[in-house]
Amino acid sequence: MPSVQVTHDIGPLRSVLVHTPGKELLAVTPGTREDYLYDDIIDLENARREHRRMVAVLERFAEVLEVRELLAEVLERRDVREFVISRTTDVVPSHELARRLAELPAAELASLLIEGAEEQPGPVSRALNEVGFALPPLPNLFFTRDVGIVIGRHVVIGSMRFGVRWSEELLIKALFRYHPAMENEGILYDGSEERRSNYTLEGGDVHPLRPDLLVLGFSDRSSPAALDHLCDLVFSRGTVTDVIVVVMPGERSAIHLDMIFTQIDRETCVIYPPHFIGPERLAVLHRRKGQDGVREMPDFFTALREVDCRLEPVLCGGTHRPHQEREQWASGCNLLTLRPGLALAYARNEVTLCELERAGFEIVEAERFLLGEREIGPDSKAIITLEGSELVRGGGGPRCMTLPLRRDSL
Repeated sequence: MPSVQVTHDIGPLRSVLVHTPGKELLAVTPGTREDYLYDDIIDLENARREHRRMVAVLERFAEVLEVRELLAEVLERRDVREFVISRTTDVVPSHELARRLAELPAAELASLLIEGAEEQPGPVSRALNEVGFALPPLPNLFFTRDVGIVIGRHVVIGSMRFGVRWSEELLIKALFRYHPAMENEGILYDGSEERRSNYTLEGGDVHPLRPDLLVLGFSDRSSPAALDHLCDLVFSRGTVTDVIVVVMPGERSAIHLDMIFTQIDRETCVIYPPHFIGPERLAVLHRRKGQDGVREMPDFFTALREVDCRLEPVLCGGTHRPHQEREQWASGCNLLTLRPGLALAYARNEVTLCELERAGFEIVEAERFLLGEREIGPDSKAIITLEGSELVRGGGGPRCMTLPLRRDSL
């Protein structure tokens, strides 16, 4: 029986994969931040503290698995170690690096694959105080959602848009292929093997709303060719019959669909208003299994009604454009749903939280929830708020930082 299964983005969460940020974040400096896809510099200790608080909340609802720990476990196997090292040195050819990796204990090897390995500087590099990496670090790995996607009982390995994230694909593939906690019915699409430049796909653009309905984002990170390929795969090997595609804007603040849209209850979602309501609304396409071509829809919510999915929007930032822009930038649309009507969000997005209160959601601080000062009933509608002043600097929220492995069906 596969360990993974996700058919609804709001199904009760039972197992989730995360990565607590580590020393790899120290590679992000003012001079390298753009290379590593960052807009700002993150304080490591504060980011770790905020992430641990999120994990503590998650553990009240689900089994929480850590990338580093699972990787160390599978690297105890000789065949897995050889697989990972050989694939790594295919991209970073170095006999010295291969020898070094082969000699490390499993836990140290797992850490090195994540944190990177600095090159031994030569005389010129030392004189110029220049630091390079023989094996690049992975400061984006704590956004686990991007790299792995569970659709039904199958998985998709992301095909990352930027080369700085290439080895994230390899590590997540090793876990889905070899670790029993992530057993599945097969890899639908393996981004770690993708070599075509126009095939990129990241998990923030993939939203399974029902077993038969997938919502996808055509963004800077996920290409049309890859989305078409994914549609063909889920139509032929899964239960999906309808796919809604949101044509994303070319904006740094909206790199994935989950930065402007997240479902949080059976009939409720959080949206960034300008992209879904009014004259600036984004183009939306509908592709149906067995039919040629796609239909262009008037808007996102009309497209959903066509497939009998009715969602009411909560407005990120309310109705005032400056608040909308500020809170969308701070991942105000990027919530993680724990079960229908219960989600995690950043506490800093106060206007969005007020809108959620007006929609009937109780706002509960994570600390008070963990201390038992605020209880949440099994059928209560609530938003648990997380401090995220450092984590948000990485450009994502609770949904980005979690890869659901198993959710109950609705």
